[in-house]
Amino acid sequence: MRDSQIVGEGYNRVLEDQDPTSHGEMVAIRDACKNLGTHDLNGCTLYTSGEPCPMCYGAIWWARIDKVYYASTIEDALHYGEFDDKKIYEAIKEEPHKRSIPCIGHFHDDMRRLWENFKSLIDSAKY
Repeated sequence: MRDSQIVGEGYNRVLEDQDPTSHGEMVAIRDACKNLGTHDLNGCTLYTSGEPCPMCYGAIWWARIDKVYYASTIEDALHYGEFDDKKIYEAIKEEPHKRSIPCIGHFHDDMRRLWENFKSLIDSAKY
């Protein structure tokens, strides 16, 4: 919602879309961005049935949503639906190469050169 108006809606479409990223929050964020014509949802509030998982929280963060209201906790999701988001939150705290799904950095020097080029191109534009 923005200014008491619904700007996007969504529901869990994981099985329907055969897409593990189609959580209700993600679908609603995509819908709001499309409807508003922007990736920046500053000034918006998201209402959802459950405490956002790490993926959804990341999308909420990047969309710059101001606030989230939810009805059930990640503990409820584990107890009633066997969704164990806590493990993901815990894994993220680990060093990348020590996570349950290891993330191993490589080509760092090459990538740093690409970042320097990117930085010079965007100048004052903000993502």
